[in-house]
Amino acid sequence: MTKAVRWLLPHPALTVLLAITWSLLQNSLSAGMVVFGIILGIVIPIATARWWPDRPKSFRTWPMLRYCLLVIWDILVANVQVAWIVLTKPNSKMQPKWVVIPLELRSPEAISILASTITLTPGTVSADLSDAGHCLLVHALDAEDANAVRDEIKDRYERRLLEIFQ
Repeated sequence: MTKAVRWLLPHPALTVLLAITWSLLQNSLSAGMVVFGIILGIVIPIATARWWPDRPKSFRTWPMLRYCLLVIWDILVANVQVAWIVLTKPNSKMQPKWVVIPLELRSPEAISILASTITLTPGTVSADLSDAGHCLLVHALDAEDANAVRDEIKDRYERRLLEIFQ
């Protein structure tokens, strides 16, 4: 990318996301609002670029899109599972667990996405990150085996985030 394009679009994906989000927030789709969304999508990343000095150098868009679809699916499935647990299982039969997840991720952005994914998925909550950022503490609403929860999070989410943020 040339220097001018890199300055104008420090985060091309964020520019597109902001323009689309602005357009969707409007009650009607008009050319003026789309243009204004594009302007916001250009100005906001430029204005905030100085606070992102360590932004990831490589970011793979298609794996991230697949990851987002996976997370949406998991949220839908987990909603049904948690509703079923709440409606059919007495509190005395639930098996809440604290799970420590050792992290291979080192990028703060990737760790934030992982913690957010865990919290967004009903039945699990990211509670704490170790000082060094090497472990994540997660609470599971109902889990027979803490190791199984850890392995599922590492395989289903962390492995994919490692691929996205190579």
